[in-house]
Amino acid sequence: MVRRADPAAERRRLAAILRGLRKEHPEPRCALVHRDAFQLLVATILSAQCTDERVNLVTPGLFARWGTPEALAEVPLPLLEQEIRSTGFFRNKAKNIQGAARTLVTRFAGRVPDRMEDLLELPGVARKTANVVLGTAFGRAEGVVVDTHVARLARRLGLTRHGDPVKIERDLMERIPREDWIWFSHALIWHGRKVCAARKPACERCVLAAHCPSAVHTATRAGR
Repeated sequence: MVRRADPAAERRRLAAILRGLRKEHPEPRCALVHRDAFQLLVATILSAQCTDERVNLVTPGLFARWGTPEALAEVPLPLLEQEIRSTGFFRNKAKNIQGAARTLVTRFAGRVPDRMEDLLELPGVARKTANVVLGTAFGRAEGVVVDTHVARLARRLGLTRHGDPVKIERDLMERIPREDWIWFSHALIWHGRKVCAARKPACERCVLAAHCPSAVHTATRAGR
């Protein structure tokens, strides 16, 4: 947990961060283009160590050829590998996607389950992927999506000191109201893409700068 010398002041700071994010990103959406929970599941598996933009270029052709769990469960693995090759780590991703499709067919009647414990039984699915599917496809707040953007911004904003995604999620779940978990994840992802970039955060135009310890440090280093 992050140590807070003044709990009341920290609560006010967190409230200000949430207000700023809500003003800047009132209705953030999932960047992965999908039509249903199954497409979102596959797209999220593909997004590991790959940009959403690249995934969105690959999935239309993928789903046009094999758009159901039944189809993906039976496609020859080399064909699937070739179809998703440009997303990187394509052999492992193809194996996981086909494994997930087969598990959906054999255990869940071809439907994506809406429970965390069931999703975690699918090959290639950890908490991040499960949280994306549950929050976006089913509107269920079972956790906070922690991708590279969320992890980076959570640390910069002083909401966690951890680098491990599981520990980051735990800290965020303890601090962010549950009704905000789904929105917060998407908002932080978009803020990381548009403002708080990894190499050069745009603190000078960030609505959260006044409440961000990292922004203060950036300004000090810049001589402001």
